[in-house]
Order: sequence, then C-alpha cells, then structure tokens
Amino acid sequence: MSDVAIGLSGLGILFVLIALRFHIGFVLIGVSFFGLWLLRGWGLAWGSLGLIPYQFTANWVLSSIPMFLFLGYISYYTNLTAGLFSAARVWTSALPGGLAIASIFGSAGFAAVSGSSLACSAAMGRIAVPEMIKHKYHPELATGTVAVAGTIGALIPPSIILILYGVIAQVSVSDLFLGGTAVGIMTMVGYVLVVFLRVKLNPSLAPMRDETMTFAERVYHLKDTWPILLVMLGIFGGLFGGIFTPTEAGAVGASLACLIALLRGDMTLERFSDAARDTMTATGSLIIIAVGASLLTRFLVLSGAGDYLSEAIIAFGANPVLLMACVILVYLVLGMFLEPIGSMLLTLPIILPVIDDAGWSLLWFGVVLTKLLEIGMITPPVGMNVFVIKGVVGKLVSVGAIFRGVAWFIVFDLLLVVLISIFPGMVEFLPALLK
Repeated sequence: MSDVAIGLSGLGILFVLIALRFHIGFVLIGVSFFGLWLLRGWGLAWGSLGLIPYQFTANWVLSSIPMFLFLGYISYYTNLTAGLFSAARVWTSALPGGLAIASIFGSAGFAAVSGSSLACSAAMGRIAVPEMIKHKYHPELATGTVAVAGTIGALIPPSIILILYGVIAQVSVSDLFLGGTAVGIMTMVGYVLVVFLRVKLNPSLAPMRDETMTFAERVYHLKDTWPILLVMLGIFGGLFGGIFTPTEAGAVGASLACLIALLRGDMTLERFSDAARDTMTATGSLIIIAVGASLLTRFLVLSGAGDYLSEAIIAFGANPVLLMACVILVYLVLGMFLEPIGSMLLTLPIILPVIDDAGWSLLWFGVVLTKLLEIGMITPPVGMNVFVIKGVVGKLVSVGAIFRGVAWFIVFDLLLVVLISIFPGMVEFLPALLK
C-alpha cells in the first residue's frame, strides 16, 4: 500500500470512528499514531507522540485560553452578567420583539467576557427565555433567538476559536479579534433586524409590553451593568492601548472579574471551585483535540495525503467562486455533526494549504471559518446551542420547535457569509484601520 493510500485510509477510519461518536481528540491521536507507525515505524510514532504534544502546548499564546475560559465561568457563577439582560430589556421595551432584541444585546455583552458560544447560550437562556415565555412570546421566537444569539460569543473577543486558529495559522490574534468584532457586530445587528421584521409582520409572535419609562429611569437601570462593563473596559482598553498582549488579557480579565465579585460579595469558595473545575475540564478537552490535530498534520504531511487532497480541491475548484462554495459546503456539513473546534482542527491541515495557494487572506478566512463553524452550532441534527436551550427550557419547548425558531436566522447568517466572501474588506477594514 502506498503512503498516500495509508493517509487516505487513515482519514476514512477517522471519520467512521467520529461518526460512531468516539471522542474526537482520542480518535485523532490514535489514528495518527498508528498511521505514523505504518509509515515510518514505532520509533517515529513514539517520538512524535512524545514531541508534538509538547511543541504545541508550549506555545505561549495558548496560555490565554484557560484564562479567558476562567473569566467566562467566573462571570457566570458570580452573576456579573445578570444586569445585562435587564438593562437591555428596559431600553428595547418600545420595540417590536423588545425582549428578544434585549437577549441579543445581552448575549453580545456576555460574549465580550466568555469567548464561548455554549456559555453564552446557557447563561442568557436561563435569564431571557423564561422572561419571554412569561410575557407570552411565541416559544419558537424566544428559544430560537437565544440559541442563535449565543453564536456571537465565538466572534466577539475573546474568542477561543480565533485564538486557536491564530496559533495554528500563525495569524495575529489581535487582528483576528478586530476582524471578529466587525463580523460580530454585523451579526448582532442582523439578528435584531430579523426579530424586528418578523414581529412587525406577525405581531402575535411577541405581544407589546405596556411599559413606559422616562429617560432618567432607563439610565438608572444601567447601574447593574457596571461589573461587566468594567471588565470589558479593562480588557479592551489595555489590549488596544498597548498595555498588555492578547495572551496577557485573559489573565487580567479573570483577575479583574474575581476582584469585582469579591467586592460585591458574590464570590464564595464553592463558586470559585465550580469555575476552576469547569475551566480545567474545558481546557483539558480542547488541548487533547488540538494535540490530536497536530499529530494528524504530521501524519498527513508524511503520507502525502494532505498535498494530494489539497491539490484535488484546488483542481476541482479552479474557479475561486466554486472553490469558496466547496469550502462553505464542507464546513456547513461538518457543522451538522461535529462541534466547532473539532471541525476546525480536523480540517485545517488540509484547508490551510488550499487557502494559501489560492492567495486568499488567512486573516479573512479565519473570521469566515469562525462564522461557518458557529452556523453549525444551530443546524440540525447536532446543533449544540439548540440542545443547550432545550436543557434550559425542559419540556416547555420541543427540539423541533427550537430548530424552527433558528431557521430564519440561519438564512441571514448564510447571506452574511456570502457578503463577507464577496467583500473581504468587511472583515479586514477594522484591523487595517487600527494598525
């Protein structure tokens, strides 16, 4: 059997095992190890298993991931984000679908400290969905809005996906953050428009609330947002002011969140322990998958399968439009079955050479990729954000109803992907402006 055949066979086995629901990280490591053994013998296989995990995890930038995760979990467990939805609700009360719009703004605010789509959906789902159901919002609108709003979490910094992509593709994380911010804001505005238009066309989806407040009363309700605003100011002010790097920003943000929680009296040993435990669990899972992806890269390079597939994709999609359509289709399909980070790390060894050969910007592609991965979080059959919301609402709303609720937003997301694919400057203008 030729080396390329071994590489392609390994990929086939990999996808079969993933389809059988084996843990993607251990599958990546196992298939890559035995593939390297078949190609070059036990010595190289064991040497790679000993060297590559260290080479990958020793990257200084990766130290920001547990810190940003810890920041998000501390904010969640100590209720630093609780005032976001209530303040947004007061300011959007006069709009059609005001509570749904408030949940979108609240999710965007939480995204600025969590970096996780799932954490965003879980936190806002517990706060916003019961409130909307109580005010007789249609269950599909209520749950669908919160499920899709969580996807903003992977676009607005700090984004774990963008950090990992920056490390692997060797792209500036600061530039990725700025590009992600631009698309995150576009996404937020687009979701607001979807809610507004749907409720305007069908007012029964979200009955108007009889709530009148003076401007002064609305301003007063902003007082509950100061903890999270202070954390955001500390992170972004120091980051873009050149005081510290994106790597250090996570530690600064987590420390600031802990300090604020202590001063408010919301920090307990149990909450701190819960946040630390969840951070270690999430970090461990991410690192295992990332190490497996690094081993897969070595396996594909040595076998020649990576070059073979890259050349095949380029030959098939010689037309740039067709090539981009293929890339979009691949990630939309993968997103239906795999979680985002697994999808990204599994495919980057093959896709990055294609993007490089096509002469496309790796900065632009990283943001487009993140957007595509987040669409996968709300598409059936394994839309993880949908199942997070299902866990929050229990038997009140079916999974099918939540998927129907997100369908309108998926249409907008696809239109946005097409737009930023045709006009890359929509992603790159902010990084270029602040250089």
